[in-house]
Formats: sequence, structure tokens, C-alpha cells
Amino acid sequence: MNRITELADFLRAHDDFALFGHVNPDGDAAGSCIALARALQKLGKRAVVLLPGGIPELYRVFPCSVEVVDGDKLPFAPQTALAVDVSEPNRMGAGQALFETGPHRAVLDHHATNPVFGEICVVDGEAAACGELMYSILAHLGPITAEMALPLYVAVSTDTGCFAYGNTTSNTHAVAAALMATGIDYHTVNKVFFRTKSRKRMQLEGSMLSTCEFYDRDRVAVLSVPISLMERFQATESDAEDLSALGGQIEGVDCAITMRELRPDVWKMSVRTGDRVNATRVCALLGGGGHAAAAGCTVEAPWAVAKARILAAVAQAAPDYES
Repeated sequence: MNRITELADFLRAHDDFALFGHVNPDGDAAGSCIALARALQKLGKRAVVLLPGGIPELYRVFPCSVEVVDGDKLPFAPQTALAVDVSEPNRMGAGQALFETGPHRAVLDHHATNPVFGEICVVDGEAAACGELMYSILAHLGPITAEMALPLYVAVSTDTGCFAYGNTTSNTHAVAAALMATGIDYHTVNKVFFRTKSRKRMQLEGSMLSTCEFYDRDRVAVLSVPISLMERFQATESDAEDLSALGGQIEGVDCAITMRELRPDVWKMSVRTGDRVNATRVCALLGGGGHAAAAGCTVEAPWAVAKARILAAVAQAAPDYES
């Protein structure tokens, strides 16, 4: 029995589900959780989704018949907990304690660095998105309806940059095609996520690019998003969605570092790379992790010190780095 089938059987055998996404939930975490919750409901089971911070504003334009809560308060005592797209337990935020007290626990993830912390743990670092794995799970549970397919399409398309990132495979396209065949409005998804930017978002990008710094023969770009920048444009989290993709669009750059200030002198580093630099190795040096081409970590230090630390990590991971 493969792990996908084992997890599908586990889901059939249990009830009263709490599905946990990670802090600052993205389209993959939110979409995968919502799709699974709907599938479980179709099987007559209770399911609730816990997303630290709630559903991002950008995703609220799509209908959702699933209950999504924030924090650590649930409408019922869960008997089965499933962490979705969560690379390590502390990424569940306040939900971690609830997950760990559940009598039955499972994990579905596509981060190769996952430490395997569930009763059943399905981890496939080759999958482009957790939504790609979730599609296989739902296919075992029964017919995939349009109501399940739409959030899954959001999950897969956003984690692949509308199928443009290097993690996209032939299987990713096959999953997307199957989801599209259910009759979902994928045109609106593509327009909202990939061809629409708010004015505040454009201002953020303009400022980031104007202050961008280059290193390693201009192959490494460092872009900064201090709290003051968000405040200057009165930008929301929705305006700042996936800013880490910006640096990689600069010609000649194969390692883009986006420094986002979460609290004073607390910087979230998002590293996006090509084949030359392994992003996971870079971020692992600073206590983080992720994928070979997309990883992250958090550094607590003033901006200049935090920047020096991430650049030192890049230099250590890239043997041909030139100061």
C-alpha cells in the first residue's frame, strides 16, 4: 500500500477533523485545506479548517462553504488532526498545541525538510504543491467536484507561479487539466492572482526595486520591505502577497532575497533561486528550510546585520560566490 492510499484510508476511518495550515497561509495551504474539508463533508464527516490569521483577503473572492477559524478556538473537540503544507510543527502557530493533543494525527506536505511529526506522514519533496498531493488523496475518496477543484486549482497554480516556476512538472499540468475539466472558473483565478495588482502593490514593488542591492556579480539581489514601507503606502497583507517573486524577474539574477520586517528588527527572509544556489541550504544555515528553489528563515537583528547574515549564508552555499 502506498502512502497516498494509506492516508486516504486513514481519513475514511476517522471523523471530527481539524485541518491545520501554516502561519501566513498562502494559496497552497488554504486551498488544500478547504478542498479536503469539503471532501470530508461529502463523506458525512465533520471538518473545520484552522488558518493562523484566517483566510487571506485575496482568497475571499472565491466562494467557500467550509468553516475557517483563526487562533486556537474550534467549534468542536477534534478527534483527528491533519497538518497540511506545514513544514514543521511550530509553523502552525497557536494551532500547534491543538494538533499535538489530538488522538489521531497525520501530515501531508511537499517540503523535503519536513521532520515527519504525524502518526501518518506523507511527504513528497518532488511535488510542485501540496495541492498536487491533495488531488491524489481526494481522487481516492470519491469524485472531485467543482467545489473541491476550485481551491485545489488555486493551490497548485499559486505555488507554481501560474505554472511558470521550475517546480512545475508534467504531472502538475495533468492535475490542473483534471481540475479544469470539472467546470471551475479558472479564468477568474488566473486574472485575480496573476494579472491584477493593486495600486499599493505597484507602489511597494516600485520602492523595492528602486532600493534593490546587488551582490555576487549582480547575480544576487536583496530587496527589502521594512514596516515603514508598508505603513507609508498603507499596504495590507493582500498587497504584499508573494513579493518574494519580484527579485527573480530581474535579468541576470539567479538568487533573490526578499527581507520582510515582521516586527522591529525581526526579518523574514524569502530566498528564491535557480540551479546555481540551493535555497534550502542557504536558509538551513540560519535555522530555516523549504525547497531547493524556494526557502525561508527568520533573522532577529537590525537590517544591516540581518542582510550580512543571509549574504554570508549564500556565500557559503554557492561555491563560486564573489564578494
